[in-house]
Amino acid sequence: MRRRQTFSLEHRLSVAAILLLACQGACGGSPVPSASPSPSSPPPGAATPPNVEDLLAQMTVEEKVGQMAQAERTYLGAESDIRDYLLGSVLSGGGSAPPVNTPSSWADMYDRYQSFALATRLRIPLLYGIDAVHGHNNVRGAVIFPHNIGLGCTRNAALVEEVARITAEEVVATGIRWTFSPCIAVPRDERWGRTYEGFGETPELASMMAPAAVRGYQSGILACAKHYLADGGTSRGRDQGDASITEAELRAIHLPGYRAAVEAGVGSIMVSFSSWNGVKMHASPHLLTDVLKGELGFQGFLVSDWGAIDQLPGNYADQIQTAINAGLDMVMVPGRYREFTATLRSLVASGRVPQSRIDDAVARILRQKVRLGLFERPMADRSRAGDVGGAAHRAVARDAVRQSLVLLKNQGRTLPIPKTAVRIHVAGRSMDDIGNQCGGWTISWQGTSGAITPGTTILQAIRNTSSPTTTVTTSLDGSGAAGADVGVVVVGEAPYAEGLGDRSDLALGADDVAVVERVKRAGVPTVVVLVSGRPLIIDRALALSDAFLAAWLPGTEGQGVADVLFGDFPPSGKLSHSWPRSMSQVPINVGDPSYDPLFPYGYGLTY
Repeated sequence: MRRRQTFSLEHRLSVAAILLLACQGACGGSPVPSASPSPSSPPPGAATPPNVEDLLAQMTVEEKVGQMAQAERTYLGAESDIRDYLLGSVLSGGGSAPPVNTPSSWADMYDRYQSFALATRLRIPLLYGIDAVHGHNNVRGAVIFPHNIGLGCTRNAALVEEVARITAEEVVATGIRWTFSPCIAVPRDERWGRTYEGFGETPELASMMAPAAVRGYQSGILACAKHYLADGGTSRGRDQGDASITEAELRAIHLPGYRAAVEAGVGSIMVSFSSWNGVKMHASPHLLTDVLKGELGFQGFLVSDWGAIDQLPGNYADQIQTAINAGLDMVMVPGRYREFTATLRSLVASGRVPQSRIDDAVARILRQKVRLGLFERPMADRSRAGDVGGAAHRAVARDAVRQSLVLLKNQGRTLPIPKTAVRIHVAGRSMDDIGNQCGGWTISWQGTSGAITPGTTILQAIRNTSSPTTTVTTSLDGSGAAGADVGVVVVGEAPYAEGLGDRSDLALGADDVAVVERVKRAGVPTVVVLVSGRPLIIDRALALSDAFLAAWLPGTEGQGVADVLFGDFPPSGKLSHSWPRSMSQVPINVGDPSYDPLFPYGYGLTY
């Protein structure tokens, strides 16, 4: 999803004061037609979950259409629009945080928004969504786990479930109850800027990890499998591109992860921006309704990606009609919620969208709200704020880092590094950079280099682990390594997300290669630690190195990297992607007719 970063005024009000404020109707009337008279049975209160069918029977068309609209918080004309337009959902895009980015400020913001939903006639609670894709990554101080490409290298579904469970705990601590995760794309071309969001290049990995992540998340929040379907199979790895493949290939490679997620009870699925043989996924009744809801028996609701229906043919009414009739249930319309709700009401009135399709969509959404316990507990549980970024959570993230690392080369047993080494020289632009370790979708949409959130960098971890008598020297450019017992060079990619991460050339940067060369020329054993969201073309750096460790995007717990470098934990990760020798081999995937990678899928050394 594309995200924008802006901020709204943050108020700290008690829940009672917020509710009073919301009920005063400051906007002077609703922009939608008046609701019908009060229902014969009492509306659902905060203490009793409703029967979905009974609640649906009480709802007006306006109330139903509102449940199908999702706005982004920074695009709200006024916070009271949640009440006045009867919105069923609001989201925070990447970097869309309260001005003070703390768990308590998030909870304050969430409760304030929720109060407006509870001031509507039927008091249907708001479902708030966020991209907590590797931890609660919008929140400063939350633990940041390795991105999925690294978790795929662990081959440890139990660990993935625990990572998702901890993420759910931290999300709940801020009041939010829905994450747009897990991404179970099967990336088939590493040029794609979202490669790191998938677990790996095979349907087997997606099928192994998807249900584990769903179970972990849905221990406390709603999961959302994404992006349906074949977003990782587009031509040349273009984000939002076209998967020009047969239905047999679509089903064999890209569908199994969703089948596994549905069997695990996933409550929501996000539809992909991409196309299949020229038809946008948001416009495919065959894939959304026939296959997913019919054949696979998906009982949750389908949500669109960020403004994705705007890419469909025709005018806005045509786009809405196409998407809803294809099977879409909730529409992410960041700033067009007024136009969307009015247009959809008119489409229902004219018969272009059947009432039965609206009722099905809303029933699916309401069932998940009931399942989450939102009617009984709509407000944030502030007793859990201390869970965010806690030591126990960081310990699990550290273990996830250890298990995700893949040792590609270890010539002359360069690794593990003796803790008693007299001097260790650490070099490279990513040696002391939390932002680079975390990658995209961290604090902001694209991510940023630098000290963006608390954590342990790889340099700090090396200092923590080596003997008190060891001298650790540093340089960004690799100079000053002469005389050291070993040189550790930490290089790789700067943060990126989505289409801005698409690359036609995956070569490791010349500046990074120069750092490796400089350390090697100093005559010291040279260890390269690669921080990246995908396999890169590393021929020169690999040849210069004595040991080479793929660290992927490890997140905030760099101590896990040092645990492996110094031998406290032997490397156990196995490649989740085939590693190409050159760009002429891209794309390369296990099972290709002519398969000769630099390192094959599943490769990984140990001590």
